[in-house]
Amino acid sequence: MKIIDPHLHLFDLEQGGYQWLKAESPPFWSDKNIINHSFTEKDLQLSSPFKLAGFVHIEAGFDNQQPWREIAWLERTCSLPFRSIAGINLLLSSNDFQQTLDKLCQYKSVVGVRDILDDNACEYLSNPLVQKNLALLSKQQLIFECQMPFTDVAATAQLVKVVGELPTLNLVINHAGCPPKNVNSDLWKNWQQSLQSLSCFENISIKCSGFEMINRKYSATWQQSVIELCLSTFGSNKTMLASNFPLCLFKSSYQRSWLAHKENKGLSNETLELLCYKNAQRIYKIPS
Repeated sequence: MKIIDPHLHLFDLEQGGYQWLKAESPPFWSDKNIINHSFTEKDLQLSSPFKLAGFVHIEAGFDNQQPWREIAWLERTCSLPFRSIAGINLLLSSNDFQQTLDKLCQYKSVVGVRDILDDNACEYLSNPLVQKNLALLSKQQLIFECQMPFTDVAATAQLVKVVGELPTLNLVINHAGCPPKNVNSDLWKNWQQSLQSLSCFENISIKCSGFEMINRKYSATWQQSVIELCLSTFGSNKTMLASNFPLCLFKSSYQRSWLAHKENKGLSNETLELLCYKNAQRIYKIPS
């Protein structure tokens, strides 16, 4: 079973900054030491029944001021087919934003960018400068990786407005839109409604990952409920499964993370092939 992992991170603590990994910096996770190490492509160990056929590297804070340094490091050290999502600051002046894009696009692996919105999503998406910079992304056919809590109804409404005005902006929702722990809560209903409002856009896809960021001890039942909802909302051609390595190690090994999907009786082999390989290959333009 071939895997293209569309959301993972590699670290080189000797060359990169990674301020967020330091104990004195947020997020203040008591178990941060588990991932506060260098991780290379060689740490992406999969055995039967899996074969790692490629991956998408998501920016990890190597150098937030010069994000192309992370891409240069990846292209020097990785041998598997891969694509890169670079870090960028959406609040840069449009001139500086364009110059950063120009530098990033000199690297063959770059297909998009990410600026984590989180709880600032509504403020960012309402900002005319951010909207102008997203239009520049759209013009260059680069992907925007959108990480924000879709339990935030106001922020989602603003995103719907922005995407409606940028019909060619390719957007990928990170970590299933940060679903809440309780499937019977009002927050779950908000999250579900938010995804529904975005699913009608052909240019928006969703990645199911980051479960351990919501709850280190999440259950298989909860995880499957999240995946089922994303799949029923976005469809099998716009949904992907991903590991969020090395953060998945908060819960289980890399191998075990993929086995959980293989053991999900709600997913047929045909659907698994789409969610674990074909969709990522198509969306991120990864060579076979």
